[in-house]
Amino acid sequence: MMGLPAGHVTAVPDLPRTQQLKALGNGVVPLQAATALRLLADRARPEQHGRAAA
Repeated sequence: MMGLPAGHVTAVPDLPRTQQLKALGNGVVPLQAATALRLLADRARPEQHGRAAA
């Protein structure tokens, strides 16, 4: 559901639902984090605009 494998938290034996939610915390959804990192990496690259990289 959140880009995590099925059972990532819910398949932990004897972990009540309240503890499952606590374990997830306020973490960033992995797919959103991957997108953010990709966008930041693109912005960090020097622009080419037809010029050869020095």
